[in-house]
Amino acid sequence: MIEFQLWKVLSVKLDSICNSLFVANNPKLIPSRLNLDAAVQVPSDSSGFILQAEGRQHYWEGTGLLSIKSFSRGRALYNTGKGFYAVDENSYLILNDEQPYSIAIESERPVESFCIFFKAGFAEQIHYSLYSEQEKLLDNPEPPDKPRINFFDKTYPHDDVLSPALLSVKSSFAERKDQTDWLEEQMHKLMQMLLRVRQGAYQEALTLNPVRVSTREELYRRLVRAKDYISACFDQPVTLKEIADVACLSPNHLLRSFRQAFRQTPHQFLTAKRLEYARKMLADSNLSVTDICFSVGFESLGSFSRMFRRHTGFSPQEYRRKR
Repeated sequence: MIEFQLWKVLSVKLDSICNSLFVANNPKLIPSRLNLDAAVQVPSDSSGFILQAEGRQHYWEGTGLLSIKSFSRGRALYNTGKGFYAVDENSYLILNDEQPYSIAIESERPVESFCIFFKAGFAEQIHYSLYSEQEKLLDNPEPPDKPRINFFDKTYPHDDVLSPALLSVKSSFAERKDQTDWLEEQMHKLMQMLLRVRQGAYQEALTLNPVRVSTREELYRRLVRAKDYISACFDQPVTLKEIADVACLSPNHLLRSFRQAFRQTPHQFLTAKRLEYARKMLADSNLSVTDICFSVGFESLGSFSRMFRRHTGFSPQEYRRKR
Protein backbone atom coordinates (compact mmCIF):
# COMPACT_ATOMS: atom_id res chain seq x y z
CA MET A 1 0.00 0.00 0.00
CA ILE A 2 3.04 2.31 -0.20
CA GLU A 3 1.90 3.86 -3.45
CA PHE A 4 -1.53 4.73 -2.07
CA GLN A 5 -0.06 6.30 1.05
CA LEU A 6 2.09 8.54 -1.14
CA TRP A 7 -0.85 9.25 -3.41
CA LYS A 8 -2.97 10.19 -0.43
CA VAL A 9 -0.45 12.84 0.58
CA LEU A 10 -0.62 14.27 -2.92
CA SER A 11 -4.42 14.20 -2.91
CA VAL A 12 -4.95 15.93 0.41
CA LYS A 13 -2.34 18.63 -0.12
CA LEU A 14 -3.77 19.93 -3.34
CA ASP A 15 -1.45 22.94 -3.31
CA SER A 16 1.77 20.97 -2.78
CA ILE A 17 3.71 18.05 -4.17
CA CYS A 18 4.71 14.86 -2.41
CA ASN A 19 8.47 15.00 -2.85
CA SER A 20 8.92 11.27 -2.36
CA LEU A 21 6.91 10.63 -5.51
CA PHE A 22 6.76 13.84 -7.53
CA VAL A 23 9.43 16.53 -7.82
CA ALA A 24 7.88 19.89 -8.64
CA ASN A 25 8.73 21.30 -12.06
CA ASN A 26 11.48 18.75 -12.66
CA PRO A 27 10.31 15.25 -13.55
CA LYS A 28 13.86 14.40 -14.66
CA LEU A 29 14.84 14.19 -11.00
CA ILE A 30 12.82 10.99 -10.77
CA PRO A 31 14.26 8.06 -12.75
CA SER A 32 11.90 6.27 -15.05
CA ARG A 33 12.33 2.55 -14.52
CA LEU A 34 9.86 1.33 -17.06
CA ASN A 35 11.39 -1.54 -18.96
CA LEU A 36 11.68 0.11 -22.36
CA ASP A 37 13.09 -3.10 -23.82
CA ALA A 38 9.66 -4.60 -23.20
CA ALA A 39 7.86 -1.60 -24.63
CA VAL A 40 6.32 -2.00 -28.07
CA GLN A 41 5.12 1.09 -29.86
CA VAL A 42 3.33 0.47 -33.09
CA PRO A 43 2.79 3.62 -35.13
CA SER A 44 -0.09 3.94 -37.51
CA ASP A 45 -0.15 6.85 -39.95
CA SER A 46 -3.91 7.27 -39.77
CA SER A 47 -5.06 6.16 -36.33
CA GLY A 48 -2.45 6.19 -33.55
CA PHE A 49 -0.25 3.69 -31.76
CA ILE A 50 -0.18 1.05 -29.03
CA LEU A 51 2.23 0.99 -26.11
CA GLN A 52 2.86 -2.22 -24.19
CA ALA A 53 5.46 -2.20 -21.42
CA GLU A 54 6.18 -3.39 -17.91
CA GLY A 55 8.12 -2.10 -14.94
CA ARG A 56 8.24 -1.75 -11.17
CA GLN A 57 8.85 1.99 -11.06
CA HIS A 58 7.98 4.64 -13.58
CA TYR A 59 7.23 8.35 -13.67
CA TRP A 60 6.26 10.53 -16.61
CA GLU A 61 4.43 13.80 -17.07
CA GLY A 62 3.38 15.71 -20.13
CA THR A 63 0.47 16.20 -22.52
CA GLY A 64 -1.00 13.20 -24.29
CA LEU A 65 -3.33 12.06 -27.03
CA LEU A 66 -6.82 10.67 -26.53
CA SER A 67 -6.00 7.34 -24.92
CA ILE A 68 -7.17 4.22 -23.11
CA LYS A 69 -4.97 3.23 -20.14
CA SER A 70 -5.10 -0.35 -18.89
CA PHE A 71 -2.88 -2.24 -16.46
CA SER A 72 -2.48 -5.72 -15.01
CA ARG A 73 -0.50 -7.21 -12.12
CA GLY A 74 -0.63 -3.90 -10.26
CA ARG A 75 -1.80 -0.32 -10.51
CA ALA A 76 -0.76 3.02 -11.92
CA LEU A 77 -1.57 6.40 -10.40
CA TYR A 78 -2.54 9.35 -12.58
CA ASN A 79 -2.82 13.04 -11.75
CA THR A 80 -4.42 15.43 -14.23
CA GLY A 81 -4.27 18.47 -11.99
CA LYS A 82 -8.03 18.29 -11.44
CA GLY A 83 -8.47 14.58 -10.83
CA PHE A 84 -6.65 11.63 -9.25
CA TYR A 85 -7.02 8.13 -10.66
CA ALA A 86 -5.85 4.65 -9.69
CA VAL A 87 -5.96 2.21 -12.62
CA ASP A 88 -5.64 -1.52 -12.02
CA GLU A 89 -6.84 -4.79 -13.54
CA ASN A 90 -10.46 -3.96 -12.66
CA SER A 91 -10.74 -0.77 -14.69
CA TYR A 92 -9.44 1.33 -17.55
CA LEU A 93 -8.89 5.08 -17.74
CA ILE A 94 -9.84 7.38 -20.60
CA LEU A 95 -7.99 10.68 -20.99
CA ASN A 96 -8.79 13.27 -23.65
CA ASP A 97 -6.54 14.64 -26.36
CA GLU A 98 -4.23 17.43 -25.14
CA GLN A 99 -4.87 16.51 -21.50
CA PRO A 100 -1.83 17.23 -19.30
CA TYR A 101 -1.18 14.45 -16.79
CA SER A 102 1.43 12.56 -14.83
CA ILE A 103 1.71 8.83 -14.22
CA ALA A 104 3.53 7.11 -11.36
CA ILE A 105 4.13 3.42 -10.72
CA GLU A 106 5.71 2.09 -7.54
CA SER A 107 5.41 -1.67 -7.17
CA GLU A 108 7.30 -4.63 -5.76
CA ARG A 109 6.50 -6.68 -8.85
CA PRO A 110 6.40 -5.70 -12.52
CA VAL A 111 3.24 -3.91 -13.59
CA GLU A 112 2.15 -4.45 -17.18
CA SER A 113 0.65 -1.62 -19.19
CA PHE A 114 -1.36 -1.84 -22.38
CA CYS A 115 -2.31 1.62 -23.61
CA ILE A 116 -4.00 2.75 -26.81
CA PHE A 117 -3.27 6.24 -28.17
CA PHE A 118 -5.48 7.72 -30.89
CA LYS A 119 -4.31 10.33 -33.34
CA ALA A 120 -5.97 13.75 -33.03
CA GLY A 121 -9.10 13.84 -35.18
CA PHE A 122 -9.56 10.06 -35.31
CA ALA A 123 -12.52 10.06 -32.87
CA GLU A 124 -14.24 12.75 -34.95
CA GLN A 125 -13.67 10.73 -38.12
CA ILE A 126 -15.20 7.56 -36.70
CA HIS A 127 -18.06 9.44 -35.03
CA TYR A 128 -18.92 11.08 -38.35
CA SER A 129 -18.88 7.70 -40.10
CA LEU A 130 -21.07 6.03 -37.47
CA TYR A 131 -23.73 8.70 -37.03
CA SER A 132 -24.10 10.30 -40.46
CA GLU A 133 -26.61 9.26 -43.09
CA GLN A 134 -25.35 7.09 -45.96
CA GLU A 135 -26.11 9.72 -48.58
CA LYS A 136 -24.06 12.28 -46.68
CA LEU A 137 -21.17 9.85 -46.36
CA LEU A 138 -21.22 9.17 -50.11
CA ASP A 139 -21.08 12.88 -50.90
CA ASN A 140 -18.58 13.78 -48.17
CA PRO A 141 -16.49 10.80 -47.00
CA GLU A 142 -14.41 12.97 -44.66
CA PRO A 143 -15.99 14.87 -41.76
CA PRO A 144 -16.32 18.64 -42.05
CA ASP A 145 -14.68 20.80 -39.43
CA LYS A 146 -16.68 20.26 -36.25
CA PRO A 147 -16.09 20.69 -32.51
CA ARG A 148 -13.80 18.09 -30.97
CA ILE A 149 -15.35 14.93 -29.55
CA ASN A 150 -14.76 15.01 -25.80
CA PHE A 151 -14.88 12.12 -23.37
CA PHE A 152 -15.30 12.12 -19.62
CA ASP A 153 -11.83 11.79 -18.08
CA LYS A 154 -12.49 8.98 -15.61
CA THR A 155 -11.91 5.35 -14.79
CA TYR A 156 -14.45 2.88 -16.16
CA PRO A 157 -15.00 -0.59 -14.67
CA HIS A 158 -14.33 -3.31 -17.19
CA ASP A 159 -17.49 -3.86 -19.21
CA ASP A 160 -18.95 -5.96 -22.00
CA VAL A 161 -18.49 -3.20 -24.60
CA LEU A 162 -14.89 -1.98 -24.79
CA SER A 163 -13.14 -4.45 -22.50
CA PRO A 164 -13.59 -7.57 -24.71
CA ALA A 165 -12.18 -5.70 -27.71
CA LEU A 166 -9.28 -4.41 -25.63
CA LEU A 167 -8.52 -7.89 -24.29
CA SER A 168 -8.74 -9.38 -27.77
CA VAL A 169 -6.18 -6.94 -29.15
CA LYS A 170 -3.89 -7.47 -26.17
CA SER A 171 -3.99 -11.27 -26.43
CA SER A 172 -3.04 -11.18 -30.14
CA PHE A 173 -0.70 -8.23 -30.02
CA ALA A 174 2.60 -10.07 -29.54
CA GLU A 175 2.04 -12.26 -32.60
CA ARG A 176 0.42 -9.68 -34.86
CA LYS A 177 2.07 -6.38 -33.96
CA ASP A 178 3.87 -6.34 -37.32
CA GLN A 179 0.62 -6.68 -39.29
CA THR A 180 -0.21 -3.03 -39.88
CA ASP A 181 -3.47 -3.78 -41.68
CA TRP A 182 -4.71 -5.84 -38.72
CA LEU A 183 -3.64 -3.13 -36.28
CA GLU A 184 -5.44 -0.47 -38.30
CA GLU A 185 -8.66 -2.48 -38.19
CA GLN A 186 -8.33 -2.98 -34.45
CA MET A 187 -7.88 0.75 -33.88
CA HIS A 188 -11.11 1.39 -35.77
CA LYS A 189 -12.92 -1.29 -33.76
CA LEU A 190 -11.62 0.06 -30.45
CA MET A 191 -12.72 3.59 -31.33
CA GLN A 192 -16.20 2.36 -32.23
CA MET A 193 -16.46 0.67 -28.83
CA LEU A 194 -15.01 3.73 -27.11
CA LEU A 195 -17.70 5.92 -28.66
CA ARG A 196 -20.35 3.52 -27.36
CA VAL A 197 -18.86 3.84 -23.87
CA ARG A 198 -18.93 7.62 -24.26
CA GLN A 199 -22.61 7.49 -25.20
CA GLY A 200 -23.35 5.42 -22.07
CA ALA A 201 -21.52 7.91 -19.86
CA TYR A 202 -23.47 10.82 -21.34
CA GLN A 203 -26.72 8.94 -20.76
CA GLU A 204 -25.72 8.53 -17.11
CA ALA A 205 -25.01 12.26 -16.92
CA LEU A 206 -28.49 13.02 -18.27
CA THR A 207 -30.07 11.47 -15.16
CA LEU A 208 -28.92 14.45 -13.07
CA ASN A 209 -31.34 17.25 -12.17
CA PRO A 210 -29.90 20.40 -13.78
CA VAL A 211 -31.95 21.58 -16.76
CA ARG A 212 -29.15 22.68 -19.06
CA VAL A 213 -27.20 19.88 -20.72
CA SER A 214 -23.89 21.69 -20.23
CA THR A 215 -24.61 22.01 -16.50
CA ARG A 216 -25.41 18.30 -16.21
CA GLU A 217 -22.20 17.38 -17.99
CA GLU A 218 -20.09 19.63 -15.77
CA LEU A 219 -21.74 18.26 -12.62
CA TYR A 220 -21.17 14.71 -13.85
CA ARG A 221 -17.47 15.47 -14.50
CA ARG A 222 -17.11 16.65 -10.93
CA LEU A 223 -18.94 13.65 -9.52
CA VAL A 224 -16.81 11.11 -11.38
CA ARG A 225 -13.75 13.06 -10.24
CA ALA A 226 -14.96 12.52 -6.66
CA LYS A 227 -15.64 8.85 -7.33
CA ASP A 228 -12.19 8.28 -8.79
CA TYR A 229 -10.63 10.08 -5.84
CA ILE A 230 -12.36 7.66 -3.46
CA SER A 231 -11.15 4.72 -5.53
CA ALA A 232 -7.58 6.01 -5.47
CA CYS A 233 -7.54 6.73 -1.71
CA PHE A 234 -9.83 4.02 -0.32
CA ASP A 235 -7.15 2.64 2.04
CA GLN A 236 -6.79 5.96 3.90
CA PRO A 237 -9.19 8.01 6.04
CA VAL A 238 -11.41 9.97 3.66
CA THR A 239 -13.93 12.61 4.73
CA LEU A 240 -16.97 13.96 2.94
CA LYS A 241 -15.50 17.47 3.08
CA GLU A 242 -12.29 16.27 1.48
CA ILE A 243 -14.15 14.53 -1.35
CA ALA A 244 -16.32 17.59 -1.87
CA ASP A 245 -13.23 19.80 -2.12
CA VAL A 246 -11.81 17.58 -4.85
CA ALA A 247 -15.09 17.86 -6.77
CA CYS A 248 -15.39 21.63 -6.12
CA LEU A 249 -18.85 21.10 -4.62
CA SER A 250 -20.34 21.71 -1.21
CA PRO A 251 -20.58 18.55 0.93
CA ASN A 252 -24.38 18.52 0.80
CA HIS A 253 -24.48 19.11 -2.97
CA LEU A 254 -21.96 16.30 -3.45
CA LEU A 255 -23.91 13.92 -1.21
CA ARG A 256 -27.23 14.53 -2.97
CA SER A 257 -25.85 14.47 -6.50
CA PHE A 258 -23.56 11.46 -5.91
CA ARG A 259 -26.51 9.42 -4.67
CA GLN A 260 -28.60 10.47 -7.65
CA ALA A 261 -25.89 9.63 -10.19
CA PHE A 262 -24.52 6.39 -8.73
CA ARG A 263 -27.41 5.08 -6.57
CA GLN A 264 -25.23 5.09 -3.46
CA THR A 265 -23.62 7.61 -1.13
CA PRO A 266 -19.88 8.35 -1.13
CA HIS A 267 -19.56 6.43 2.15
CA GLN A 268 -21.34 3.40 0.69
CA PHE A 269 -19.10 3.47 -2.37
CA LEU A 270 -15.99 3.78 -0.18
CA THR A 271 -17.10 0.84 1.99
CA ALA A 272 -17.83 -1.31 -1.06
CA LYS A 273 -14.39 -0.53 -2.49
CA ARG A 274 -12.68 -1.46 0.78
CA LEU A 275 -14.62 -4.72 1.04
CA GLU A 276 -13.85 -5.55 -2.60
CA TYR A 277 -10.11 -5.35 -1.91
CA ALA A 278 -10.49 -7.16 1.41
CA ARG A 279 -12.13 -10.12 -0.36
CA LYS A 280 -9.32 -10.20 -2.89
CA MET A 281 -6.64 -10.09 -0.19
CA LEU A 282 -8.36 -12.83 1.83
CA ALA A 283 -8.40 -15.04 -1.25
CA ASP A 284 -4.96 -14.24 -2.65
CA SER A 285 -2.69 -13.43 0.30
CA ASN A 286 -1.53 -14.92 3.59
CA LEU A 287 -1.94 -11.69 5.53
CA SER A 288 -3.83 -11.90 8.79
CA VAL A 289 -7.41 -10.63 8.99
CA THR A 290 -6.19 -7.80 11.22
CA ASP A 291 -3.54 -6.74 8.70
CA ILE A 292 -6.06 -6.84 5.87
CA CYS A 293 -8.55 -4.82 7.92
CA PHE A 294 -6.12 -1.93 8.35
CA SER A 295 -4.58 -2.29 4.87
CA VAL A 296 -7.91 -1.53 3.18
CA GLY A 297 -8.68 1.48 5.37
CA PHE A 298 -10.88 0.21 8.20
CA GLU A 299 -9.95 1.61 11.60
CA SER A 300 -11.55 -1.11 13.74
CA LEU A 301 -11.35 -4.89 13.40
CA GLY A 302 -14.77 -5.24 14.98
CA SER A 303 -16.48 -2.87 12.54
CA PHE A 304 -14.64 -4.48 9.62
CA SER A 305 -15.82 -7.97 10.64
CA ARG A 306 -19.42 -6.81 11.11
CA MET A 307 -19.45 -4.97 7.81
CA PHE A 308 -17.86 -7.91 5.99
CA ARG A 309 -20.47 -10.35 7.34
CA ARG A 310 -23.30 -7.95 6.48
CA HIS A 311 -22.18 -7.76 2.85
CA THR A 312 -21.04 -11.35 2.23
CA GLY A 313 -22.89 -13.45 4.79
CA PHE A 314 -19.59 -14.76 6.17
CA SER A 315 -16.99 -13.62 8.64
CA PRO A 316 -13.58 -12.85 7.11
CA GLN A 317 -12.20 -16.13 8.51
CA GLU A 318 -15.11 -18.14 7.10
CA TYR A 319 -14.74 -16.43 3.73
CA ARG A 320 -11.04 -17.32 3.59
CA ARG A 321 -11.69 -20.98 4.46
CA LYS A 322 -14.31 -21.28 1.73
CA ARG A 323 -11.80 -19.99 -0.80
